[in-house]
Amino acid sequence: MWRQLYQVWLWRHTGAWRGWEGAPYSTLVPSDEVTINYRHGLPVITLMLPTRSERCQFTVKPVVTTVGTFLQDVQREDKGIERAEVFATDGSKVSDATLMEVLLMNDFKLIINNTVYSVSPPVKAKLSSEHATEMEDIKCLVHRLFVALHLEDHQIRKERELLQKLDHLKEELLPLEQVKTRIMDNADAKTSRLLWVGLALMSTQGGALAWLTWWVYSWDIMEPVTYFITYGSAMAFYAYFVLTKQDYIYPHAKDRQFLHYFYRKSKKQHFNVERYNKLKDDLAEAEESLRRLRQPLHLRLPIQEISDKD
Repeated sequence: MWRQLYQVWLWRHTGAWRGWEGAPYSTLVPSDEVTINYRHGLPVITLMLPTRSERCQFTVKPVVTTVGTFLQDVQREDKGIERAEVFATDGSKVSDATLMEVLLMNDFKLIINNTVYSVSPPVKAKLSSEHATEMEDIKCLVHRLFVALHLEDHQIRKERELLQKLDHLKEELLPLEQVKTRIMDNADAKTSRLLWVGLALMSTQGGALAWLTWWVYSWDIMEPVTYFITYGSAMAFYAYFVLTKQDYIYPHAKDRQFLHYFYRKSKKQHFNVERYNKLKDDLAEAEESLRRLRQPLHLRLPIQEISDKD
């Protein structure tokens, strides 16, 4: 009776599985190809290796073992297995990230090469609520121990990956930084030259008005001229606001002119500004990830909270 309860016998397929699209599997599977039973609380899956023609047992840990890990173990045991997949009874593929504990709750299809195995896991006796709660606590404790034991290795591996990424990004940014520096120097020189030219023009205008007022004409004649010059300047500032939707503030106007010269020079030098900005963002993100990785107390805090505390 116990053997009937814990051991699963598989049946033959008499045709193509209608739930699947593609090539049908016509291989007849003997009824004793795959069995599942529990030993010491762990499921043991026994199946026939196709190339070696011998039965092999695989003990899985349902809480930590995934479907992908189980299939890799099967393929590692028999190098002649080219295809190993798991499907649900409705024909949908089971993800490799699915835990074996979830897979063993329902019937499933195991495919090895061109052979289909229909598997019905044994029904486990239901636990009492107190026992179930105790088992959940044990599982949680095991998971925490597993994380604590492997967290340092994960951090070292992640830190190595981030350092390699930083080196790669810095190598790509180095020639772009050199080109950007030259373009910025050129744009800054042109902007400064334009400011000095504006100062020279204003000085010339003031000197010309003074000369015309005191030496050539009188103030009665020059007063309307200065009025229209002032009114024209006001119109020029208003036109600037209409075109740029910004007030004419000297630092903002200087930055705007600097960007105009910068982008015009970048186009001539074939400097890709978008690619440069993307690399800078990736570099800043990698540096922030590395900073958080080296501060274990911040690992479980959201980025916004860390920024607020910093």
